[in-house]
Amino acid sequence: MPAATPAPIGHYENFPVASWLCPPHLRPPIAAIYHFARTADDIADEGAAPPDERLADLAAYCADLHAIAAGQPPSVRWPQVFGPLAAQMQAFALPPQPLDDLLSAFAQDVRKTAAGETYADMAELLDYCRRSANPVGRLLLHLYGVHDAQALHESDAICSALQLINFWQDLSVDMPRGRYYLPLAECAAHGIVIDDPARQFPTLAADPASRRLIATLADHARRTMQSGAPLVHRVPGRAGWELRAVVQGGLRILDKVATQGHHTLERRPTIGKADAPRLLWRMLWM
Repeated sequence: MPAATPAPIGHYENFPVASWLCPPHLRPPIAAIYHFARTADDIADEGAAPPDERLADLAAYCADLHAIAAGQPPSVRWPQVFGPLAAQMQAFALPPQPLDDLLSAFAQDVRKTAAGETYADMAELLDYCRRSANPVGRLLLHLYGVHDAQALHESDAICSALQLINFWQDLSVDMPRGRYYLPLAECAAHGIVIDDPARQFPTLAADPASRRLIATLADHARRTMQSGAPLVHRVPGRAGWELRAVVQGGLRILDKVATQGHHTLERRPTIGKADAPRLLWRMLWM
């Protein structure tokens, strides 16, 4: 699972690469997965490259992933990524499908941003979360030797909730960048008709209708997070405590969203050092 504050936030700043809670023998594979995801995210989202170039680079990156998964040498473009990743995939039998899913989500982001598109409904958005967020949790569970279906289901719920929380937290940041995640069907259900996301979303007012929409979406994210929370009792040792921090960090962001009246179209709520005692208390009582 991505780490304690909601994410993936742009998307992997909070990944638990160097956490003291991470067992030393798992730091190399976690670092390899992080650098794979971080580099792919940079290809998709950083710099001034046009969309077609970004998509071509992601396709080449994906080809290198498939090469090392098949035991073949990758290209020479990203040796700092695929050298360590190949070694850790072999050492820990890491499945390639979650990594492939991440790349498909990055490519989808590029296409939708270029076209100024958003998501038709919550089902389509959750399918994006299935590929953009859930793979990280599944890979970490694999490293911790947790494979049962219930644990995977709860991990997916936590990771999807983190991704959704990040969306509703970051509306004031994402919309000016042309990244739209408010689903059209949910907008319409609150009387907000969006025909042209690129034109209408950036100027969406923080009026009662939009605040009710964000409140509804935040409540959905909270329920999703709570449905996955029992996983903290399934993950062994120190990782279970890190997972408690993940869950409570996400829920605390939702508290902040509610406290500011669901005005995330105007400002981004954050958590800081002052929230640490409350988070620790909640972690202890989980």
